[in-house]
Amino acid sequence: MTQLSDATMALLKSFDLPGGGNLVSRDMIRALSVEGGHVRFVIEAPNAEIARQMEGFRAVVEAQVAQLPGAVSAAVVLSAPTQAPKAPSLKMGGHAKPQEGRMAPPGVKKLIAIGSGKGGVGKSTVSSNLAVALARAGKKVGLLDADIHGPSQPRMFGVSKRPASPDGKTIIPLEAHGVTLMSIGVMLPEDKAVVWRGPMLMGALQQMLMQVEWGALDVLLIDLPPGTGDVQLSLGQKSEVDGAIVVSTPQDVALIDAKKALDAFATLNVPVLGMIENMSVFVCPDCGRESHIFGQGGVAAEAARFNLPVLAQLPIDLDTRLAGDSGAPVALGEGVMAQAYAKLAQDLIDAGQV
Repeated sequence: MTQLSDATMALLKSFDLPGGGNLVSRDMIRALSVEGGHVRFVIEAPNAEIARQMEGFRAVVEAQVAQLPGAVSAAVVLSAPTQAPKAPSLKMGGHAKPQEGRMAPPGVKKLIAIGSGKGGVGKSTVSSNLAVALARAGKKVGLLDADIHGPSQPRMFGVSKRPASPDGKTIIPLEAHGVTLMSIGVMLPEDKAVVWRGPMLMGALQQMLMQVEWGALDVLLIDLPPGTGDVQLSLGQKSEVDGAIVVSTPQDVALIDAKKALDAFATLNVPVLGMIENMSVFVCPDCGRESHIFGQGGVAAEAARFNLPVLAQLPIDLDTRLAGDSGAPVALGEGVMAQAYAKLAQDLIDAGQV
């Protein structure tokens, strides 16, 4: 995209709409083109009545776009769909389709997998907050919730809208808190169990990687399911993963599975960028005393054994849990945990890994 295109999209994101979101996150921009400084696009309202009410708003948008540096003129048209939008005809969970070469989403510079080996160590919480922290640091970030049996990212990002599809094949991902997001959790009812065998899991992963319009991203984080099963195998064998991060608590039981995750990535020739120790310590909010509920030093010892860095040591924190349940990751704030995730994100950027 040109500089003027980027400036136009940034401006469109600044127009907040009643009910939340903006023109871009609410998927209301169509046919954007920039040629010789002439900017043209369509604002598609939900229906004809709302389109009539938005005429004054359209004029304001057009005038502000015309004032952008490099803009010669701006033409903004209002429209409304004549029929209900077509839901994605995806048949999620079908078998993977044959394809040439590796799975590489167009426009995505790097793929980084975040795994744990064991469930319950806070891997999805780390993934969501790292994505937000990287976005706040100026990176264009996507997050793919590949935990197909137990998707939790929709809740953590506060999204429930089903993704749009202009043609019944391409999926337009959701956007929240500066992160482009896709999860099977937004394609199915929240209480719907995903009872699929391996080939269906691989088909869903292929769809969410290759049918989603991820756009230009600096990094796509992939929140893996626990274990070392079909999703990890399919991702490692059929895509170009630039690196992996392993999350574990210091507890011996968690480390047993973390070591298996490290071995799986080595088997799949995926370089491990480092380990994150989650729930490393509990600090009493009343007396300030530190308690190592899940043990101490276990992750650091394993990282040293594999000659890997410990990327972060994150404490047990009530605000982190409350923020995740409310749909606004704690990394959005300015507190101690937000600073910890900001440092983790900046360290990865400084190391050239993102």
